[in-house]
Amino acid sequence: MNFPFEWRIGLRYLRAKRRNHFISFISLISFLGIALGILALITILSIMNGFHEEIRSRMLSMTAHMTISGAGERLDNWQQLAAEVKRSPVILASAPNVSRLALVANGGRSQGAQIKGILPEWETNVSHIADNIKVGALTDLVSGEFSIILGKELAQSLGVTIGDKVSLVTPEGANTAVGFVPKMKRFTLVGIFEVGMHEYDGGMAYIHLEDAQTLFGYSASDVSGLQLKVADMFDIPAMREGLSEAITRTVYVTDWTQQHANFFAALQLEKRMMFIGLALIVMVAAFNIISTMVMAVTDKRSDIAILRTLGASPLSVMTVFIVQGMAIGIIGMLLGVAGGVAVATHIDVIVPFLEHVFGFKFFPANVFYISFVPSHLEWSDVWQVSSMTFILTLLATLYPAWQAAQLQPAEALRYE
Repeated sequence: MNFPFEWRIGLRYLRAKRRNHFISFISLISFLGIALGILALITILSIMNGFHEEIRSRMLSMTAHMTISGAGERLDNWQQLAAEVKRSPVILASAPNVSRLALVANGGRSQGAQIKGILPEWETNVSHIADNIKVGALTDLVSGEFSIILGKELAQSLGVTIGDKVSLVTPEGANTAVGFVPKMKRFTLVGIFEVGMHEYDGGMAYIHLEDAQTLFGYSASDVSGLQLKVADMFDIPAMREGLSEAITRTVYVTDWTQQHANFFAALQLEKRMMFIGLALIVMVAAFNIISTMVMAVTDKRSDIAILRTLGASPLSVMTVFIVQGMAIGIIGMLLGVAGGVAVATHIDVIVPFLEHVFGFKFFPANVFYISFVPSHLEWSDVWQVSSMTFILTLLATLYPAWQAAQLQPAEALRYE
C-alpha cells in the first residue's frame, strides 16, 4: 500500500511483537470498550426514539394536529369557519367539538373528566378514536339519545359496563330558592375506548356534539373549537401561514406541539440526559487509549530514537502514534456502529428471543401499556455518536503522541 511511512509504522504497532503482548491486549480491551459503549448508546437511543414515537402516535390518535378556538371557550358559526378552512390547501379535514370539564358519577363513585362532544362522522377525519374503541362503536353516539363512551380506566373506577347509566354534573346550572343547583343529566354507556395513556383512559369521555351543546348551554352554531388535520404536522409554521390566509376572523390557533409542550420537552430532556450518561461509557473507553498509548510510547523509545536519528521529524513521530491510537478508536467505532445498527433494527427479534431464553417478559401486558420494545433508528443519532467518538479518540492520542515527539534520541539510547 502506498501509504506514508508514518501510517505504515503506526498500523504495524497494532500487532503484537515479542515484548508488547500486554500492550496489544490493552489495545484490544480499549477498542472493545469503545465498541460496546457505542453499541449500547445507539441501541438505547433507538429504543427511546421508539417509545417517544409510540407515545406521540397515541397522543395524536386522540387529538387533532391543530385546533381553532374563540374567546371564552366559544366559537360561533363554526359551519362558516369550517367552509373557510376547507379552501386552504394545507388543511385536509376539520371537525367541531365541545370540550368541557364535568363530574362523571355512578352511585357513590364520581370522578372529574374532560367531556368531549363530537360529530362521529366528522371526528374520524381528524383523529383515530374510532380505532381505539374496544367495546361498541363511535357511531353509537346518536343525537338525542344521550349516550356516552368512556375510557377504560374511567369506566373501571366508576364500576360501569355497557348499558349502565352514568350522571354528568356540569358547572352550568341555575340559581333557585335553595341556592345554586348544578345541571345534571343521565347518560347511557355505549362504548369503552383504550389508548394506553392514563390522561385519556382515566379522564376523558365522548358524547354527541348536539347532546353536549344541550348539556353545556351552547347554541346549535356554537362550539368550543374546530379541530384540524393538516398536510404536514411536522411543519407547523408553514401550516399556520397557510391557515391564516384562509380565515377571515380573529381566532386562537393552537397545535399539537403547544398542547403537549411540557410533555415533549420532558421526553427530549430525558433523551439528552440518557445520551450524556451513556456517552460517559464511551468517554471512559476512549480515554483508556491514553494509558495504552503511554505504555506504547515507553515501549517504543528505542524505535523513536532510531526514527529520529534517520531523519524523522517530531511531527512524523507524533503522527505515528496518532495513527496507532486513531486506528484503535476507529476500529472500535466501526464495530460499535455496525453492532448498534444491527441490534436497533432487529430489536423485535432479539427481545422475544431473550424473553424465550430467560422465561420472563420485559414489559408484561397486564402491567405496562406498551407490552413490546419499540425501536426507531435515527441516522442523525448514529452520526452524532460516531463524531463524538472520533473527537474523543483524537483528543486521547494527542498527549502521548506529543510525549513521543519530545523524546530526545540520545536520552532514549543511553541505556540500550
